[in-house]
Amino acid sequence: MKQLDKENMKLQYLKFTNSLKSLMLSTVDEQGKPFISYAPFVKKDGKLYIYLSRIANHYRYMESNPSVDVMLIEDETSTENMFARQRARFVCQAANIGNEGHEDIFELFGEAFGKPTINMLKTLDFSLFELITLQGRYVAGFGQAFDINLTAEQFDHVARDGHQQTKSS
Repeated sequence: MKQLDKENMKLQYLKFTNSLKSLMLSTVDEQGKPFISYAPFVKKDGKLYIYLSRIANHYRYMESNPSVDVMLIEDETSTENMFARQRARFVCQAANIGNEGHEDIFELFGEAFGKPTINMLKTLDFSLFELITLQGRYVAGFGQAFDINLTAEQFDHVARDGHQQTKSS
């Protein structure tokens, strides 16, 4: 894959993130070990929203520790595909914002997953979480990674050997 210029890279990143409907959550369990699971999501105004059952493990883990890593991958058929050619990983803070007053978010979920499904889930014990994305990394291909400062829309290329995730201060 040839080196992408910054504008083409941004377009490819937006196309990639807009094509996906579920994400991989990495939270920390009660013993401090990583817990990975899938969740449906929608995006609005630079924030990700997920809708979780109150009996789900990642619901409890995010309630006790709001730091969460989010991974978007091109091939969602296997949780083992952590090194897909195209992926994005974000450091987030999760907040349980409840279901009241967020009809615009539920409208987006309805468009993505079907209104009957979302209306049915709203009758169950589910709650809406807002994930505020702090910093991320987008991998556009082998050897091409870009650090993303989401609030500033800044995309900086990083060297192949520097693919570790860092948290923003």
